[in-house]
Amino acid sequence: MPCPKKPARPFRYFNSSPEVIRLVVMMYVRFPLSLRNVEDLLAERGIDICHETVRHWWNRFGPLFAADIRRQRVSRMRGFRQWR
Repeated sequence: MPCPKKPARPFRYFNSSPEVIRLVVMMYVRFPLSLRNVEDLLAERGIDICHETVRHWWNRFGPLFAADIRRQRVSRMRGFRQWR
């Protein structure tokens, strides 16, 4: 009998917390900021992250977060249709 697969943990090899990674990626995507602007905003909050780290996280986790947002949007739309 095959072993059940454990859920993927995309943040397991990163030293930063998932909350910081999500904050960084969402700041870069949501607002018209450059990588260095995000780096400066995080430095003001006491988070020392290089702009290249922001770019790496955006490339790695951007599609993952976008899929989550899309999935939530679709489920909300299905719930909205049921109430009509």
